[in-house]
Amino acid sequence: MLHYTPSTDLREAPTASGIGPKAGKPKLRVMLVQTQAENAGAQEISRLVGAGLAARGYEVANLFFFRRSASFDEPPNTFYCADSRPGNPLALLRMLWTLAGHIRTIRPDVVLTFQHFGNVIGGAVSSLVSRAPVIANQVSSAMSMSWPVRVADIVMGSVGFFQCITLNSQAMEREYARYPAPYRARMKHVPHGFDDKSHGLSKEEARRQFKLPPDHVLLGCAARLHPHKQLDAAIRLLANEPSWQLALAGQGADEPRLRALADQLKVSGRLHFIGEIPPRQMADFLACLDVFVFPTQAETFGLAAVEAASAGIPCVVNDLPVLREVLSFEGKPTAIFVDASDQAAFSAAVAKVLTDQTLRDALRQSAKGLRSRYSLDGMIEEYVQILDAAVTRGAQ
Repeated sequence: MLHYTPSTDLREAPTASGIGPKAGKPKLRVMLVQTQAENAGAQEISRLVGAGLAARGYEVANLFFFRRSASFDEPPNTFYCADSRPGNPLALLRMLWTLAGHIRTIRPDVVLTFQHFGNVIGGAVSSLVSRAPVIANQVSSAMSMSWPVRVADIVMGSVGFFQCITLNSQAMEREYARYPAPYRARMKHVPHGFDDKSHGLSKEEARRQFKLPPDHVLLGCAARLHPHKQLDAAIRLLANEPSWQLALAGQGADEPRLRALADQLKVSGRLHFIGEIPPRQMADFLACLDVFVFPTQAETFGLAAVEAASAGIPCVVNDLPVLREVLSFEGKPTAIFVDASDQAAFSAAVAKVLTDQTLRDALRQSAKGLRSRYSLDGMIEEYVQILDAAVTRGAQ
């Protein structure tokens, strides 16, 4: 299956430095390989990387194994290998055959793969049908991989299927420190950049857009509806606080369980499933909120919380080492950290943010620094250097 949708939004994305392929040289053709097409954190990073590279003069193609979400906001030059996740071995073989065909047709100079299946499958197939160097973007915790995928990743990263393996946080570097030395030698820390999600709408206008109640305390989260996101902890906040409401932006297989929990707690009338929203509407969603809650059990960066904090929304997040790392600026926290599995403590932290204006002001002031700490242009520049080095090395 071949699908292409032109768009000028990303092709015209601005860049501060304007660094790219040297004048007079052919444009490098870069292919970004991602597992599934949906509006989630890993896809947002590949979207931003692709837009930044295109703005600097690279030819960028985006390749997805399959479409997961009908509302996916696809970038320009997007190709799919299957309409949906393969459900049997024959469908998987068709998908792999189409993947190989797209790579042969696009003939990339360098391949960027994302997520563990994107790295393992995309890296393997690309190495079979192309001489382009592969850069693996590792945004999956090793503990979230099944053992066959983890073994494949270790072997491929150690023997040279990947020329470089980018990690997005120091916490990830510590986790992968147990990997073999040849794997570690290829690792490079590239902090996420992000689009500014500061909002222009008033709270009243934003809530009207999403059909949310105008006059209640509104908590919110943007995340895939998956058990690892621990969104049941956010729903339980409503049980003892009848004035609070909760809006969840995202899609996923955990939705029926979350709805059943809301029915059981008798809070369904105060729980709002917004569904998946494209990146261009995230600022409007954040503008609706009084507090952004992020009870996730596992993260490698926590992009949604960084975006919310930077947009000036007070954040209460699960106390994970990686979130303490990324949600700080010059040693000052940009969010409140709490054990989200402790319902009383989680509720108390949200209540404190709602009632303490001084605390909210301090969090917003610290969070302003996240824009410079996680500069989008800085991230793109890191990838420009990695890609150019990979192509130069491959030509030797």
